[in-house]
Amino acid sequence: MAGGTERALRSRIKSMQATKKITRAMELIAGSRIVKAQQRVQAAVPYSEQITEVVRDLAAAGASSDLPLLVGRDEIRTTCYVVISADRGLCGGYNTGVQRAAEGEIKADVAAGRGYTVVPVGRKAEGYFRFRQYNLGTAFGGFSDAPSYADAKQIGEYVVDLYASGEVDRVELVYTRFISAGSQEVVLRPLVPLSADTVAGGDGKAGSTDGSGGDYEFEPDPTTILETLLPRYVEARIFAALLNAAASEHAFRQRAMKSATDNAEELIRNLSIVMNRARQDAITTEIMEIVGGAEALGSGKNPSVRYVDLLGESLVTSPETGDN
Repeated sequence: MAGGTERALRSRIKSMQATKKITRAMELIAGSRIVKAQQRVQAAVPYSEQITEVVRDLAAAGASSDLPLLVGRDEIRTTCYVVISADRGLCGGYNTGVQRAAEGEIKADVAAGRGYTVVPVGRKAEGYFRFRQYNLGTAFGGFSDAPSYADAKQIGEYVVDLYASGEVDRVELVYTRFISAGSQEVVLRPLVPLSADTVAGGDGKAGSTDGSGGDYEFEPDPTTILETLLPRYVEARIFAALLNAAASEHAFRQRAMKSATDNAEELIRNLSIVMNRARQDAITTEIMEIVGGAEALGSGKNPSVRYVDLLGESLVTSPETGDN
């Protein structure tokens, strides 16, 4: 029985050691990818800031403000939620955070009598909302680890078409914003229509009243440029969200795998203690059996045989091997 217990414990220890190697490798891989993802997030900031500045300058230069992406709806009847999650699991509560945030907004819309559409980005979000039979639009996935601008453009074109066609009255992004390797937060950001604050107060105004300052010259007119640029601006915001989500996913996975590695080490230690105790008990039992057998053999060596007659009058003692 003890031998069987020891073999079972030894098998479990080997299994946990193999699992520990896998989780340790995944932790190191995620740690190396965090640096690259963070660099991509920082590299995308100048483009995002510059395109925002250009949009503001165009609006300040007299571009029309009645463009579809700038004009909000009087009544919000349907909201589109672009939920950005991961394609894979093993990343702690990363997927759960964005899914619950989006689900809370959807329930609030349903309670208020408004409609909704979920555009899942990532296989985990798609599986979650499809299994619960939410209203889904086109799903996007397969690039959560390393998104490209082409992926953001594809998503942007789809949601802009939804808004322009009148199927939805508002588009919002739900994703995890990357702050640092140890800090991330789930955010809900409006995407379409663009807020008035975004395109107000640019530096592209005409020269000042004293005549010092220069003017921007636009070719073609600012309205045409802005109409062409606004979809690119939407794509840039989606791309920034995808990059933040990718960096956050790697950070969550690193922490989850580190926790799994630590738990595996602790379990291996505990199982080793239990196995050593079981082995010591088995050895102690064997030693006691050997000692008991030796004592039994020692007590039966050259025994004396006592003979008593039926009347009890005489007592004869002789060795077992001797004659009576």
